Amino acid sequence: MSSLGKKYIMALSGLALVGFACGHMVGNLQMFLHPDWINEYAYKLQHLPYGLLWVVRIVMLTCVVAHMVTAVMLVIENYKARPEKYVAKANLQASFASRTMKYSGVILLAFIVFHIMHFTVQNIHPEFLHLETTLEGVGTIHHVYDKLLPLDRTTVHDVYSMVAHGFSLKFWYVSVFYIISMGLLCFHLMHGISSMFQSLGLRNDLWRKRLDRVALAAAVFVFIGFASLPLAGLLGIIEPITPLIASH
Repeated sequence: MSSLGKKYIMALSGLALVGFACGHMVGNLQMFLHPDWINEYAYKLQHLPYGLLWVVRIVMLTCVVAHMVTAVMLVIENYKARPEKYVAKANLQASFASRTMKYSGVILLAFIVFHIMHFTVQNIHPEFLHLETTLEGVGTIHHVYDKLLPLDRTTVHDVYSMVAHGFSLKFWYVSVFYIISMGLLCFHLMHGISSMFQSLGLRNDLWRKRLDRVALAAAVFVFIGFASLPLAGLLGIIEPITPLIASH
């Protein structure tokens, strides 16, 4: 595969991952509304028809693997092609974000694995699996997801309490890890979005600074959106509605 082909794969897989991250962030921000919002939203995702949830998961996993593999291939390729005498000069010209891309990428991969184990598989805290709550707004006009559940059921997994417990002061180190990881994601996106436009041939000298500002604004927006939840947990702004019972 040519270098240009690898860059296209990097750019398109990165674009898909950025889109997923933004959608995931918007869904998560429902935590700041009534607990029913995030709980009904989570229920709806878990019960998408035709296995669409697994389709999305497989597509995102494919994008992550493609992004990682092509990144490693490009790093090796660039290292072999670059004469030693230009290394110092290249390092001076490169931004902090670009120089740390490989490190932030590894840490973000570790974060993704931890995040899946923490809130999706829930094997770090098995007691999260037993959190349930009764929806208060089913059948009213106050919630956009009314009539979502069967008529004989109003009890769902209490995702609101799960997230509140997960980011509580009791597990402060988890919240700190999330915030640091989101900061690294910010740097990763800042360079990645700008590079994506270049790889797709959409960046020139005239638009370079403008696109860099767009990349910075997008990265900061994503950071604030994601970091707001663990920060709110540490500050007690979001509190669980269902107590946590230790599993045996």
